[in-house]
Amino acid sequence: MKLYHCAGARSFRPLWALEELGLDYELEVMPFPPRFARPGYLEVNPLGTVPAFTDGDLLMTESSAICHYLGTAHGPSDLVVGAGEADYGRYLNFLHMSDATLTFPQTIHLRYTVLEPEERRLPQAAADYAQWFASRLRGALKLMGPDYACAGRFTMADIAVGYAVLLANAIGLAAAVPPAAQDYFARVSDRDGFRRAIAKESGR
Repeated sequence: MKLYHCAGARSFRPLWALEELGLDYELEVMPFPPRFARPGYLEVNPLGTVPAFTDGDLLMTESSAICHYLGTAHGPSDLVVGAGEADYGRYLNFLHMSDATLTFPQTIHLRYTVLEPEERRLPQAAADYAQWFASRLRGALKLMGPDYACAGRFTMADIAVGYAVLLANAIGLAAAVPPAAQDYFARVSDRDGFRRAIAKESGR
């Protein structure tokens, strides 16, 4: 297995999952954006996005989907909520919510505050999407369990949602993260798997 990763990007989700599962894999940490900065990357992933994950002939490009795949194809693991468990539907909902509802507005904010050239930045759009993220995060907290996203234990859903909080803190949206969400992130990131992933990302 191989994971193509950029520091701080959504590819941190599968990196964290790989470390939680203790699997053997190859990691390539690339400059961002890899479609311009890493020669040949479009031949690996025609989308040009990160992550790209390969397992034999399989290519996957969606970070939360990779987490679920790892826990099922390379499980069994308690990090996955099974179809026979009461919280299976909530687990899937959080996996999809993590990108479609939480990370998406963050990427728009990041684009129009940092990534675009100065003349193309849109402060009003960035502020609107920051507010959108804050509102959706508050709503997500109401759907979560007291300690973890679902199932009463740490799962891939916590990797997926936890990364959204990690990203918010990293890109200047910490003010949009309520104390309950910061406490949640402190809880789910206080794990050896998370610390190993951070170390791998930084080349330690």
